[in-house]
Parts: sequence; C-alpha cells; structure tokens
Amino acid sequence: MPQIRLKPLSQQTIVITGASSGIGLATARRAARAGARVFLVSRNEEALRRIVEALRGHGAQADFAVADVGDRAALEAAAEKARQVFGGFDSWVNDAGTSIYGEIEKTPLEDQRRLFDTNYWGVVHGSLIAAKALRRHGGALVNVGSVLSDRAVLLQGTYSASKHAVRAFTEALRMELERDGAPISVTLIKPSGIETAFQEHARNLLPTPGIRVPPPAYAPELVARAILHACEHRKREIVVGFGGHAIALMGSLFPRATDLVMEAVGYPAQVSGKAPRPARADNLYAPREDGTERSLTRPVAPVRETSLFLEAQLNPGLTAAVLAGLGALAISVGLARRAGPRRLPRPHPRRPGRV
Repeated sequence: MPQIRLKPLSQQTIVITGASSGIGLATARRAARAGARVFLVSRNEEALRRIVEALRGHGAQADFAVADVGDRAALEAAAEKARQVFGGFDSWVNDAGTSIYGEIEKTPLEDQRRLFDTNYWGVVHGSLIAAKALRRHGGALVNVGSVLSDRAVLLQGTYSASKHAVRAFTEALRMELERDGAPISVTLIKPSGIETAFQEHARNLLPTPGIRVPPPAYAPELVARAILHACEHRKREIVVGFGGHAIALMGSLFPRATDLVMEAVGYPAQVSGKAPRPARADNLYAPREDGTERSLTRPVAPVRETSLFLEAQLNPGLTAAVLAGLGALAISVGLARRAGPRRLPRPHPRRPGRV
C-alpha cells in the first residue's frame, strides 16, 4: 500500500471545479478561511472574478481560470495556470455538475450527451490531469458524486446514470493508482439532496414551472466540510446526509418496494410551482447567473444544517467511543434491572434487659 501523506489545509493549494456556485463555492470559501490557497474553475468568468476579489479582500490567496470541464484542452490550460500562479496543487476537487429533470424517453439525446460531457467527462478529464501531477509528490483527488450513484431516481435518469458512471470510474482509478504505488488519496463524496442553485440551473423538461431537490435537503456547507476533510485525510467514501443514504440502502435491501414507493411519490417530491429567475435557469449549455451557495428560490422544506451521520464518518474514533460508552451503560442498566431492588438486612430485635 502506498504511503500517502496529506498536508494540513493551511499548507495546501486546492483546485476546485464548479467553483462559481453551490458546493464548489462553499468549499472554496471554507478552504480559504482555513488558510489554503484556492484556485477556482468554472465557465462563468464574471462570477469567478467577483468571488476571487472577495476572497482576496479577506486576505486569502486565490485565483481562477475560465474553463468548461467537458473540454480537456481548456481544463489542461486551467491546470497550467494553477501551476504558474501557485507552483502546482496538492488537492484537486471535481465538483462541476448539472442536471436534467425529465422523463428519459422525452429527453433529447443531445441533452443527455451534453450532461455527460460535464458530469462524467469533466470528472474524467480532471482526474487524469490531477493524477498525472500528483503522482510526483502526492496529494488528494476528490470526486463529487451523489447518493444517486447507488440508487437511481425517476425524472433524473440521465443525472443518475452519470453519477453511476462517476462512481465506477473513481473506484477503478483508485485501484489502479494504488496498484502502481501512487501516493494519491482518491475519495468519492456522495451528497444527498443539497440546497444549492442545482434546482435552478437544471434543465426542466417537465410541464411544471419549477423543479426542486426532494426533501430532506442539506446545507452545502456540510458537503464542503466533507470535501476538505478528504483533502486532509485518506477516505474512500463520505456520504453527506442520512436521508439520501437511507433511500439507497432501502433500494439495496428492498429494490421492488423502493421502486413502488418512488413511482408513487417521486414526481410530486421533485416538482414545484415556483419558477426560477430567468437569469438563473438552465445552465446545461451555457453559464447562468452564479455567485451564491444556495438557491434563491425559497425551499419547500427547512434545510438541515447539521448531520450526525456525517459527523460519525468524519470522527469514527469518537463515534466508536460514544457507542461503546452507551453500550456499557445499557448493559449496566439491564443487569441492574435483572438483579432487582437491593434489600437492606433486617435489624435483630433487642433482648430484654440488655443495653
């Protein structure tokens, strides 16, 4: 097994694709606060320029490159700029992604191919560029997938397929790098539904004005925390949000029942009467209004700002200790109940005439 040594965030340069909004933006800001040098990549030059200026205004070292991750040459040029500006990078995060809401038979093949250009080929391009560079000095490759890589959902069939492909690619690349002795940590992040501009940027082929992430939805800052943890610690997978994980687990244990449940509730759970602002809608072929971590369309359900399931994965030692303590307490209580209440010894009666 190769020796993998990952630097503290404060000593790292991190490249982040899809960094002009949502999870990518939350990750860039969190990394900058931790002292990392951040290099942002996306198609939206205006948003990137504003974000980098704001980061620099808070004392961060930050720069950017405009690139479509589906274009290998453009992404190579972005990596070269990162080398020129910061002398290289220590972690590479493939976060760029988009979606299509619609029935598969009614989704044009050119739209499906375009989505794969971003969601799958973008990860392939970024991973190959990163692996080539990190083989020399080591580091972390972090690919953002989805819980839908474990269980597809109707109306997002093309998106689910792309995330299944990302999972397979990431697993195969991890094994090949490990076999070669490359000092590279490869992590797959699997978010549940996250409250970002995803629901505004996705292409909507449904008859409803709006679409939405099915509840429960989690805060993008939770995914950013998982990503940056993977930049510092060797992890195979990190799932963000138990809600999505539970559906995937159900699908594995009870596939037919899960099909029937999804067929019954999958449509109403993903549609909305709230249309997004025109400037933000549908970024499949071109960038749209960016610069926010969360959606500007008011979510239907409250957003979960914490996840005990995530904390358990990031702190397995502490979690094991807590569970062991709770187990010991439960055993003690059980033994005490079985023993019943203790009876005090009855005092002997005094004999007459004795003091």
